[in-house]
Amino acid sequence: MTVWCFGSINIDHFYSLEHLPAPGETLAASGYRVELGGKGANQSVAAARAGATVRHLGAIGADGDRALAGLIAQGVNCDSVQRIEGPTGHAVIMLDQYGENSIITEAGANRKMALEPVLAALEQADLADILLLQNETAFQPEIAEAAMGRGMEVIYSAAPFEIGAVRAVLPYVNTLVMNAVEAAQLRAALDVPFEDLPVEAVVITRGAEGASWHARGTPDIFVPALPTKVVDSTGAGDCFTGALAASFSMGAAPEDAMLFAAAAAAIQVSRPGTSAAMPLRAEIEKLVFTT
Repeated sequence: MTVWCFGSINIDHFYSLEHLPAPGETLAASGYRVELGGKGANQSVAAARAGATVRHLGAIGADGDRALAGLIAQGVNCDSVQRIEGPTGHAVIMLDQYGENSIITEAGANRKMALEPVLAALEQADLADILLLQNETAFQPEIAEAAMGRGMEVIYSAAPFEIGAVRAVLPYVNTLVMNAVEAAQLRAALDVPFEDLPVEAVVITRGAEGASWHARGTPDIFVPALPTKVVDSTGAGDCFTGALAASFSMGAAPEDAMLFAAAAAAIQVSRPGTSAAMPLRAEIEKLVFTT
């Protein structure tokens, strides 16, 4: 199976700080670096490094050559990435000494791409392929509907959380992935239990408290967070989701895929960076088999 990721491509600007700034506070950074980022690019890299065949659907601006080269270098097929006028999406990431972060994003090309080239690319997808998507681009409902219409498995990260976007996409989703905060926001907004959502499965990640899988007619699955030293939590959820999709693309059962994804996230947070910190399949399997 191929994992198709319809998602954002960002240029991430990291600033290392002693602590995150309070309102009105000015801080001097102790370090600065630039990396490939965006929830879509992160998930594509995570899936590719975890062993999946990955094709990315998205857009870059005039300043996006470095970001595109970063995706290609990680084994992601970028033949369907659009080039448009204006800036590539970007993020400012403030990271404290404990690995916590605050993030500001600007969508750039991610919200200005054309719909038709994405739909045309999806016509090459096979019945058993997987679509990953998130909330940092335009046209999520249209792309999810097209993928489901082709019989693809649709995995949707409801992040960054926005209830209107979630409502529009949910009818075309098989597996919904959220962190605990997003899950609480969704339940408060819709006032329905997860089993009443129009999806086959709900995955909730809870950081140090592990992750859970909920699907109608089957026992819940819980995987604990694997022991690790957190260096940088940026992109941990994207790592989990990308690795989960990669595992499914290779035929894994939900319980095995959840453990594989938890191991990937444990490795990723032990390193600085986002896409650059995504682990290889061999690293993930080694941790799984020694757990």
